[in-house]
Order: sequence, then C-alpha cells, then structure tokens
Amino acid sequence: MTGVTRRDWERTADQLLAALRPFAVHGGAGYQLPGPASGSGPASDALEGYARTFLLAAYRAAHADDAHAEEILAPYAAGLAHGTDPHHPGAWPHPATLPQARVEAAAVAIGLHETRHRIWDRLPDPTRRAVVAWLSGVSNARVPQNNWLWFRAVVAAFLRSVGAPHSTWDISEALERTEGWYAGGGWYSDGARVPGHLSNIDHYNGWALHLFPLWYARISGEHAEPDALARHRERLRLHLADLVHLTGGDGAPLFQGRSLVYRFAAAAPFFVGALFEATPLAPGLTRRSASGILRYFLDRGALDERGLLSLGWHGRFEPLRQIYSGPASPYWASQAFTGLLLPPDHPVWTEPEQRLPVERGDFVRVIAAPGWLASGTVADGVVRVVNHGTDHTPPDRPARDDPCYARLAYATHTGPDLGPPLDLSGDPEAHPRDGDARADQGPDNRVALLADDNAPSHRSPLRRRTLHDHTAVSEHTPHWPVLGEPDRERWPSGPTVVTASVVNGPWEVRIVEVAEDGHRVRIGGHALADHRPPSAHRRPGTLSLVRDDGLTSALTLLLDGDPAALTAHHTTGRNAFGPHSATPVYESTGRRHAVGVFLGAHGADTPPVPPRLRLAADSATVHWPNGHTDTLRWHPPAPAQAAGPTPGDVP
Repeated sequence: MTGVTRRDWERTADQLLAALRPFAVHGGAGYQLPGPASGSGPASDALEGYARTFLLAAYRAAHADDAHAEEILAPYAAGLAHGTDPHHPGAWPHPATLPQARVEAAAVAIGLHETRHRIWDRLPDPTRRAVVAWLSGVSNARVPQNNWLWFRAVVAAFLRSVGAPHSTWDISEALERTEGWYAGGGWYSDGARVPGHLSNIDHYNGWALHLFPLWYARISGEHAEPDALARHRERLRLHLADLVHLTGGDGAPLFQGRSLVYRFAAAAPFFVGALFEATPLAPGLTRRSASGILRYFLDRGALDERGLLSLGWHGRFEPLRQIYSGPASPYWASQAFTGLLLPPDHPVWTEPEQRLPVERGDFVRVIAAPGWLASGTVADGVVRVVNHGTDHTPPDRPARDDPCYARLAYATHTGPDLGPPLDLSGDPEAHPRDGDARADQGPDNRVALLADDNAPSHRSPLRRRTLHDHTAVSEHTPHWPVLGEPDRERWPSGPTVVTASVVNGPWEVRIVEVAEDGHRVRIGGHALADHRPPSAHRRPGTLSLVRDDGLTSALTLLLDGDPAALTAHHTTGRNAFGPHSATPVYESTGRRHAVGVFLGAHGADTPPVPPRLRLAADSATVHWPNGHTDTLRWHPPAPAQAAGPTPGDVP
C-alpha cells in the first residue's frame, strides 16, 4: 500500500508548477527549461513547456478553490494570449509549418476545454480569434499515420465546440485508422506500415491511443459518435485488465517502448478508466496502481535539485533522449494527474487501496496482442515479460533492432543497456524501420548468431509462431545491418533461428534452435544495474549476478555444456537503472541450446534452484522447482537460402 492520498497528488502538482515559474519566458508564452534542445529547436521546446504543463495546471485547477485555481491558471491565460499573437516576441511556432506544434496544439486544446469557464469564456474576442487561428493550423496538416492522427481530431473537436471552422476529415480519419490498428484484447499498434501487421505496441496505448479517443468524446459532447465512445470505453476496460498486471510491486511500470522519459504518464490510463467509467478495477486498486507509479519515480530522483523533471528514468539519463526529446518533454507525465478531475469524494479517493496482482500472488498471464507472456512473483514484486510478438518494425524487410522493442524479455526492475544513437541520416528507411536503433548494443535478452568478428546478429522483424498458457515460440532470420548500405536485401543474413520460452515464477526456460549447424550462438539474460557493480557468483553450471538488495539475474545451463560458456558482460553509463550494469551471457556453437533465465530476489548465498529440462526432437518438458510441469512443442526450423550475403561477408 502506498498511503498516497489525493492531497499528496495535489501537493505534488503544486510543487511541479512552482518549480517551473523561474523558467517562464515571454510573459508566460513558454517555459525554457535547461538542457539540450530537441530536433525541433528551442522555440518548439518552449511551446512544449507551456502546453504540457498547461495540462497539469488544468487538471490541478479542476476542483481547487477559486483563489488557488485563479493563481494556477493566470500565467497560462497570459501565455495563451502572447503565444497566439503572431506579432508578440514569444509567438508560438505555427502548427501549419512545425510538426511538433501539432502535438502541443492537442494539449492546449485539452487544457482549454478543462478550464473553459476560467480561461476561454473570459478571453476577449481578438484573443479568441487568435487562438482559433493558431489551432486551425493543425487542420488537415500532414501527420504520421499513428497516434498523431488524434492530435488533429482533438483540436478539431475543440474548434467545433467553440463554433469555429474545423476539419471533419481530421475526425473521420482518426476514427477509421484507429480501427485498423486495433490488435484485440484492449491493445493497439501505434500505426501499421503494413496493414494487419500490428507490432508497434508500447505505453502509447495508455497515454495516447486510449486517452485521446476518449478525450475527443469528452470535448465533443453530444457530437461524439456514440458507437465509437462505447467501443473505446470497452477497449480500455480490457486494456486495464492486462495493464494492472504489468506494474511491479514497487510501482515500477514495464520498461519497454519509446518515450520512457514520460515516466509516470504510465499512470494516466488507470485514472482515465475511472473518469470515463471504463475500468474493471476496483477504485482502491485504481489508486494503488496510479499512486504506486507516481511514488516509484518521486522516490528515485525523477525531480532534480530544482524540482524539475529531468530527461531520464530515475534521475537524468541522457541515453533515453530521442530526436524529438526536449527539456520539457518529460512533462507529458502531466497526464498522470487526470485523476484530479475526479471529485474529492469519488471512490477512487475515498476507498482503501487494494493490492496489485503481483502483491496478491504469483501469476503467468498471456497478453495476446503484443505476443507477451507476463509473469509476476509476490516474493520480490518483479514483473517480467517474454516478448515473442513486438518489434516496432514492418515485416517485409530486415531492420536494426531497437533495444526497447526487439529484446526477448523486459521487466519492471531491469532495462536494456543503451549504446549511443546511430547516425542513419543516409538511410531513408531508417526511421520507420529501425526506431531508436543504437550502436554497440549490449547482449542483454538477445538471441544472436555471431559473425567471424563477433558482431551479433539482429532479430527484427520477428515472426510469432505460438503463444499459450506458459509457452511462446517465435522465429527470425538473423541478419547484420551494414551502415551506409540502404539496400537491406544486401545485408548479410544467416539461417532461421527458432526461440521458445517456457515461463514459471522467476524463471524462463529459453530454448534456441538454429536451422544449420556450425554457428556460434549468444544468449543474454537480464541486464542488472545499480549504483555499484553487481557481484558475480559461480556454481556448477550457473552464473548469478547480484545487486546489494538481493535482486539477482542468472543464467543456468540446462543441457550438457562447458561452464566456461557462461560469462558476465559489464558496462558503465548505459543503463537507466544505475551507472553500473552486468549481464550473464551464454555462448556456444551448435544447433540446439537451452538455458534457464532467472530474475528475482535471491541473494548470493545459494543459487536459485533451476528447472530441469527434457528435450526431444520437436518438444521440451520442463520440471519446475515448485513441482509443476510444462510441455512445449514446435516445428524445428528448416534450412533456407539466405536472403543476402553470408555472415562472413560482414564488412
């Protein structure tokens, strides 16, 4: 139980807003926060600082007393007038010419809707016309075919609500395209480059693809399409039934996907579900889920010495910056404060907190749309996800692995090592296919073939085979991206690799089969990070890496093999969970490999008791330490002609 109350949320909102005031520029039209500029430039970053924190102010003011609400909103009312005045020194970049301004326009529209009686209704007519003119720059603007469509639709809904001209196309396209992205079970793919291939799955489900359709309906009122509203509410119910299983006992959300610097924005869908009566969760569980996420980040240094949200996960961590990340980008976390739109006497705020699924007992849960097996253990509060379906890349050509999408496993307590960004300016397909690919990727949770120079292969795109109660199977064609070679069919490739996972408690049995013999295979466990280097401990056939708090990442040999096949990979400055990280790694040659992958609280005194594996030609039977047994069947990979040069041809 967190013990976090509504008053704690209000106090946190007030502290965040107060910390911003010294950085206001141009009469409140922007907030110029310290740090490197985004790819859109400082003027866009200042607008981002206004728009995203305007959301926070709007949510905080909703049920504040009049005096406090006026104090909170006065700077934003003044900033709105200045920012939309094209002759003012602080005039905002126009959405018709700057793409990032289209994102921020949606935040401004939501803020204006939620403060309508305090700001919009009091604006003089010339300012209203200026605001409409600025927002209208979004109408029919070209946007990526993903969650950005909803930025246009939300703006169109607000323009319609104030009697201004608006684009009905912006609304209809968002509604129509979203149907094509729905992967079932409450999950969306954030766009689909190839129709029907839905593998762009991440936290944007919660803080965009569920949130914005419902906010569009909230703004639209009687103009909202009733069937669409009912459909989106039901989908959020389904989503939350899964999402609550992806929150760790300490409140940590799953470390997976892009824009992770938004941190406690991951709490937004829990409150949005309550706000729209679209949740299967009890009110006390809603508050426990959201409050746990907020407390997790506040307790781990998300605010710097000035009280500002830094770019990072716990504290500042520059490798999480992406090309669109500016100093104010983390304030998308404002969406977490949607809970303050609920009245103080709402059951979410008055009923006792309830325990998360991972606090009530161990579980394994199939989450079909992204191809995930989620496992949680009550002893340590860790939630792990084995990934056999999501890679954030189209299926038709090879891609570079994005470490936050293409890894075989993710968790609430660990994350991948992140190398420096690659300069892919010469590859026109790099952005839509490779996501946030990195140089010098670590071995954590990768299954790779090794070229003659030890370069590990990449996995994307993967192909899902099966996903059942405790088992999952996928395959991929390993390949080696060549920097400067835009023709991906010329990238060297290797034989098909099938990877199978069997999950129980803190263990994953990971079985790898290569279509041809003679290849070196590398399998990585979870990267464990802390303020001090994790300690390494060896027992026959097992390598354990242990943090000071007892959290352990281990690999165990499940087939006869040389213990020297297990080594520890150490690095510094590349992991969001701490400056020192270490990964247990297995390397060997042959067609079939099997290791036990462990992540949980255990300690250094004795190694965790491993499962036992019986492997047949097309099946595996796993006997777990808790007495349970699982059997997995698959079709071995068939040798196939390589699509490009052989691995030995890697430049």
